[in-house]
Amino acid sequence: MKLFKNLFSKPLSTQLKVTSSNGFHLRPVARFTTLAKSFSCDVTATFKGKRIDARKVNNLLSLSLEKHDTFTLTTQGKEAQKALTALQTLFETLMQDDVEVSTIGKESTTYGGETLEGDIIAKGVAIASASVYEAETLQHENTLTFQDAVDKTIKALEEMYDAQKKSNNADIYLAQKALLSTLAEKCDSIEELGRAVAEESSKLKDTKLSAKISDYQDILQQVKTALGLEVKVMFPQDDFILLADDLLPSEIALLSDTQVQGVVLKETSINSHTAILLRASGIPSLIADTAQIPLSSDIILDSVAGVVVLQPSSDDMQKAKTLQEQNKKEKAHSASKRFESAQTTQGKTIKVYANVGDVLSAKVAKEEGAEGIGLLRSEFLFKSTKPSLETQSKAYAEIFDTFEDVTVRTLDVGGDKALPYINIPLEDNPFLGIRGVRLFRTHPEVLAEQLHAIFVASQGKKVKVMFPMVSTVKEFSKAKTFAKDVAQKHNIGISHIEFGIMIEVPSTLFLIGSFNDVVDFYSIGTNDLTQYLFAVERTHPLLKVDALSPVVFTALESVVKQATKPVSICGELAANTDAIEKLVNLGLSTLSVNPKSIAQTKETIRYV
Repeated sequence: MKLFKNLFSKPLSTQLKVTSSNGFHLRPVARFTTLAKSFSCDVTATFKGKRIDARKVNNLLSLSLEKHDTFTLTTQGKEAQKALTALQTLFETLMQDDVEVSTIGKESTTYGGETLEGDIIAKGVAIASASVYEAETLQHENTLTFQDAVDKTIKALEEMYDAQKKSNNADIYLAQKALLSTLAEKCDSIEELGRAVAEESSKLKDTKLSAKISDYQDILQQVKTALGLEVKVMFPQDDFILLADDLLPSEIALLSDTQVQGVVLKETSINSHTAILLRASGIPSLIADTAQIPLSSDIILDSVAGVVVLQPSSDDMQKAKTLQEQNKKEKAHSASKRFESAQTTQGKTIKVYANVGDVLSAKVAKEEGAEGIGLLRSEFLFKSTKPSLETQSKAYAEIFDTFEDVTVRTLDVGGDKALPYINIPLEDNPFLGIRGVRLFRTHPEVLAEQLHAIFVASQGKKVKVMFPMVSTVKEFSKAKTFAKDVAQKHNIGISHIEFGIMIEVPSTLFLIGSFNDVVDFYSIGTNDLTQYLFAVERTHPLLKVDALSPVVFTALESVVKQATKPVSICGELAANTDAIEKLVNLGLSTLSVNPKSIAQTKETIRYV
């Protein structure tokens, strides 16, 4: 009956464009297929004439979708509309949230000995003997069936995911679980799984997703281990720099119990899961031709400069040791002082706040040394389903309890951001359409409930409410009146609530004098302000804007000079080490940045 309904119902389609430099790779694909499976309908993707079932991880990966590629997503069946909306929303979120790791910049260091250049995975300096690992295959007694071994492996990956939820690495294990689940559906033995892995790996060879082949090899090895076929990896007992063609993601954890000082890999990429885990482990790592590195002799791995010194002189060794000690002190110094306030060399205190999206990231920000929350992106609190008033209030209350100073941005959807329960008709130019504060016109009931939840959660505590995409004084005044009406309706006093705007629409630059009379604060959103100043969509695949353009700083200076109310900055520019001195000299005294940038931002300020 389900097949009959799906067959004769009307198919719905939309075009999805890959905007991440990483392509549509394993981790986002795993999240996408997991959601696709939850709907009672068929879900397919079509690219270059190839049509696949988009509920299966390996099928989507086989399309080898890279940046700028556009594919057709089609749903058909009982929940086709619901699925299409939710999957489109998730896809846009995945593209926006995906961390794009480009080539890491190198610092110039001159060595006397012969050097081998490479691409940086993780920065650091290591001095040790170059070594390879040895592997031995052991067959242990086994009582598990193939399916038992698959289930055991999936459970282990779930446990790893749960253990790593607070880090950026958790999705790696979720992705491997989804990959194994899909492959194992058509396999009844380890031999069949091996052939399936080989087949899928061959499809990825010589594509941008070729680095994901190691994930296929990894899950195959984990199932083999569950069946008693262990590959025991043995490392040197003394300090060593490991040379290998590649490593499986699961092998990175093994390095924590060794004397490894650094890693040089030949065949991975800076976006592979192996590279991500090496960065998370803090192990100095490089991608280079390991065949040119002499074994069993001391070498220098300087992954700050992006080189391996093959035959270092005594002067080279001393230079590397000095750099090693210097890096160690700088890291320890920044980390140890992350809870201290940041003062310039002239004694001016600059507050460093955090941009967060949910309760977890707020707690991470606290641990990283944030002094407050300069931007709570409320649209990221509830991505999948519309939350109840109680659920919203509970989340806000938990965040308000974490910091004394919190700025909540009301829902900012539209443009490149969407939520499945907020229906915004497709527009020719969504960045100039319904988004931000304009939702008060189209979805007043959603904003009313959000404001109600914020007021309830504040419990008399000072909270700042910020309206995004405001372009006129009248627009702000209407939004503030709306908020006051919500409070009055529910008999809630809000004298402790402050109201302000994000400065991101160019028209506000000419209205600061008038805004001074009605707002309590300003926060400059440089991401959107820059795109509107230069008329270049920030997600455009070809057109890019110089974030450090003098035009941007002239606009910021204009705001600071005219404003009579507090001004902060919450765009990406706030954490740009090349911009911080200029921002401080302009008179900005509050910078709000990504939690992981807090220690570095504070340390940069101390040298201004």
